[in-house]
Amino acid sequence: MLQEESDLSLIIAQIVQKLKGSNLYAQLERQAWASLQRPEIKLESLKEDIKEFFKISGWEKKLQNAVYSELSVYPLPNHPAAPPEHLKEPLVYMRKAQGSWEKRILKSLNSMCTELSIPLARKRPVVEQKELLNKWNEMGTDEPDLSLFRPVYAPKDFLEVLINLRNPNYENGDSLSFRTHLGLIQVPLKVKDIPELKECFIELGLNTGQLGIDDSTQVPPELFENEHVRIGQKVLAEQDSAAAQQYVRQGSPTALRAELWALILNISSQPEDVLYYEQLKTNVIQHDLLVDSLIYKDVKLTASNDDYYFVFEDYLYQVLLCFSRDTSVLSHFAYNSASPPKSYIRGKLGLEDYAVFYPPNGVIPFHGFSMYVAPLCFLYHEPYKLYQIFREMYVRFFFRLHSISSHPSGIVSLCLLFETLLQTYLPQLFYHLREIGAQPMDSVQRWSVYVRLRISFKWMVRAFSGYLATDQLLLLWDRILGYNSLEILAVLAAAVFAFRAVNLMEVTSLAAAEAVLADLSTLKVMPLLQIFLFATVT
Repeated sequence: MLQEESDLSLIIAQIVQKLKGSNLYAQLERQAWASLQRPEIKLESLKEDIKEFFKISGWEKKLQNAVYSELSVYPLPNHPAAPPEHLKEPLVYMRKAQGSWEKRILKSLNSMCTELSIPLARKRPVVEQKELLNKWNEMGTDEPDLSLFRPVYAPKDFLEVLINLRNPNYENGDSLSFRTHLGLIQVPLKVKDIPELKECFIELGLNTGQLGIDDSTQVPPELFENEHVRIGQKVLAEQDSAAAQQYVRQGSPTALRAELWALILNISSQPEDVLYYEQLKTNVIQHDLLVDSLIYKDVKLTASNDDYYFVFEDYLYQVLLCFSRDTSVLSHFAYNSASPPKSYIRGKLGLEDYAVFYPPNGVIPFHGFSMYVAPLCFLYHEPYKLYQIFREMYVRFFFRLHSISSHPSGIVSLCLLFETLLQTYLPQLFYHLREIGAQPMDSVQRWSVYVRLRISFKWMVRAFSGYLATDQLLLLWDRILGYNSLEILAVLAAAVFAFRAVNLMEVTSLAAAEAVLADLSTLKVMPLLQIFLFATVT
């Protein structure tokens, strides 16, 4: 009990400290001073009167939303004596693996820089600045020569690292365990089974109305949809982040989704937000970074070739180029197992006083990175608002999909959860895939298991963006926001395998298995999740 009170006090103190540096704190302070002129504010009851004023004027709700937003991303409290790196990642071997992976990424970036004789950053000549400014809204029409550039890494490279991840303190002994035989992720992390997942995702139950099922043309709207929309409008009128998060667990109506997501993420566009975006844009205009070419290359290879997203090419360039310059993103490294890469001013290599983070936001884009932004373009049409939403989605969720950590929503846990669900609840399918060469007993068979995990891995590392139809993807992301968790990605990956199990049981080669799982664009997310979670015999 005393420990819980101590933890709570620590969290409160840290959140108060963080909010003191926010724009909201300055606004609250101004409002408090202004309220002193009001006749209902009495000196003898000053504190209570100002609190009542905040409540009536709506500022109390804004403060509650800000605190709730901080609690949503804040990691669980550590022991007061624990070093800062424990806040990033408590397991030493995970931190070491992440550090080694970062060195490999940086080496790849530096090698490209050396091979192409291109600096990491340079100031653009005035003529080039004017050209870029003039075509800012038409960057998709630009066709720079990117043939020599390559992605720093692709998801399959990252998967190889995860497969080789081991806990040196964990010893299976001479006799191999069941999971050692069948799974590729060989780290002893606790993941949920289906009964625990049912409890976690209870609002997805068969007896609860769901957008994505109960809004189909065969279901009269008065049975669920109309009432759900009415409640959504009430939630927006109340401007309550916690209520909005609970509400979207049953899905967001299309017309309300953009506002609901902004409310959950505690984003209210203020004039200073527009100004901040314009400052980032100015930084892009003035300076050219090597990662700019990586962003161009990624958009050209992914979103530009996607039937749903190619029309948003200009938006993607604008948002991602500004994102690379945003130093406010660095704050998320306090709870991210990764660390921002450093570069040094020329001639000052190794001198910390001359070290700078590169890129300025600390995030090196990889193949497929632009697909985190693309679906949001359907919801937000002002670049600054689109940018704000993407940045918040990234620092809350997406960073976990490309960093090595023990967090339940981290990509390691998601892979382990997927494998566990597949092995435990689809044993016939699992053994069939093993028969065609899927048991990791030799190099050929190990490759076969790798292929199976690689299929689901590429879905999960992109949060299914680019694989599902956009309306289905947004329904899935509703639930990610609603449950503040990425675990549903692993559940959906296993559900897809279950749905295609009959076809997979008939294949006789790994190529055929990949073909069966190649196209997800016709799948309906919510029926798959409901059937897998609530109609599976456990």
